[in-house]
Amino acid sequence: MPTSRALVAAAASAYLANVALGTAVQTRLVDTSRHRWMHHALYIVASTLTVAAIAGSFVRRSPRGWLLAPALVPLALLPRIGHDAHAVTGLAAAPWYAGALLVGGRKH
Repeated sequence: MPTSRALVAAAASAYLANVALGTAVQTRLVDTSRHRWMHHALYIVASTLTVAAIAGSFVRRSPRGWLLAPALVPLALLPRIGHDAHAVTGLAAAPWYAGALLVGGRKH
């Protein structure tokens, strides 16, 4: 069974991959107009892994779950907001991923 740190690392990796793809599309380094589903699929993977990391951290009584849980708010808002606020809302989750990754203490 993976540790809470491994679960959080997997969630953070999927989140960062989605941020990287979104940034590359927004800056026109990549054109996904024929493959828009890629960004949406990464969003689903990142969100699912985030929920799994939170649940796994709670089961292991790790503080990482509490630190990562607020990231669910901007993730939940993303499909409901306009294009102009999309990037800022998505990036609002970043500090929570960082905090959950950086928390010290005993291994969970």
